[in-house]
Amino acid sequence: MTTRPFCIALALAACLTCRAQLTIEQCYEKARANYPLIKRYSLIDKTEGIDLARAAKGYLPQLALSAQASVQSDVTDIPIDLGSIGVDGIEIPTMSRDQYKATIDLSQSIWDGGNISSRRKAVRAQAEADRRQTDVSLYAVNARVNRVFFGLLLVDAQLGQNRLLQDELASNCRRVEACMAGGLANQSDADALHVDLARARQAEAQLKATRAGLGAMLSLLIGEPVDSTTQLARPTGATPPTATANRRPELSLYDAQAAALRTQGSAITAGLMPRLSLFATGGYGKPGLDMFDDRFRLFGIAGVRLQWNIGALYTAKADRRRIETGIDEVANRREAFVFDTALDTAQRSAEIRKYDEMIGYDNEIIRLRRSIKQASVAKMERGTISGTDLATDINAEHAAVQDKILHETQRLEAIYNLKFATNAQRL
Repeated sequence: MTTRPFCIALALAACLTCRAQLTIEQCYEKARANYPLIKRYSLIDKTEGIDLARAAKGYLPQLALSAQASVQSDVTDIPIDLGSIGVDGIEIPTMSRDQYKATIDLSQSIWDGGNISSRRKAVRAQAEADRRQTDVSLYAVNARVNRVFFGLLLVDAQLGQNRLLQDELASNCRRVEACMAGGLANQSDADALHVDLARARQAEAQLKATRAGLGAMLSLLIGEPVDSTTQLARPTGATPPTATANRRPELSLYDAQAAALRTQGSAITAGLMPRLSLFATGGYGKPGLDMFDDRFRLFGIAGVRLQWNIGALYTAKADRRRIETGIDEVANRREAFVFDTALDTAQRSAEIRKYDEMIGYDNEIIRLRRSIKQASVAKMERGTISGTDLATDINAEHAAVQDKILHETQRLEAIYNLKFATNAQRL
């Protein structure tokens, strides 16, 4: 009966621990989903749909309504006197100075030279470029996650080592107090160790404050609470990526931008083509089509219309040169980005090799510092060294371990920064 509640509590605690543990890959995914810019994808889709639908309206019949009332200062007159030539009873009509007209114009495009098609291609190309720009902006969030995540890992490791230091200092304080009872140490020896113990506790408070700040930043990034109970999964077996191929989203962005510029070239070609359409006009006015009939009449006109804007030829060559220059500029930005990425990759690789070598020295330094500390503990028990000397050796070992913790965390961060530089990390 007494073991069952204990087992249940233990199981619940294990579940909570597992749920609270975060991997860096999970942080990437959560940060991407939580970043406000993620909503831009749906906005781009909506805008693309609206623009495509608007462009497709060009295939539909076009209606135009117009109305007009006017008074003319002069009208067409036929200056012939029929009576002078013996024609009586016939009067040549004259046009009215006031005229009225209301019309409905209907036109249907038969061939527009590819104008609507080129506009639809331009809409799709621009939407794709906007999506790739969003990819780039969201990918940059991973760099922020790297800085905060590995900062938290470092603080957690330092906190763990700080607690070990406090335990060791407290143990040696008790050992010195026992030596004082035997006359092998004095109060100053104990005070020296108590001072370092207080400093260690002070450092713990500072580390906890730093962790709280980093936790708040990570919480904002991933959209989930991150507190002192949240455990971060330290990447195990992390190795530098062997593939050097650049798969950064910026490259897709440059390709999309160049494609969008090429669609502008298609629009220029379409603008040089003639356009053929059917038209019909119906109206009511005074006069109608017979300008000598001064009465309100219905009238209509239908036919085929050919339009060709020859003036577009004047600027076509300059417009194409402008597009070619834009494409060359995009290619130049792509080339510069690839070059900068190669430099960054080389730097990250050199950093990893540096930390590998430093960690090897850290292991040797820790081994030697631990040996010196153990010898100092034995000397303290014999009363041959002071508490200050013992505290110095304990702190020296602690500093060596802290250096190794720092270098190991920096190595991990350098590996993930290298993955970020080439987009070799799992997203």
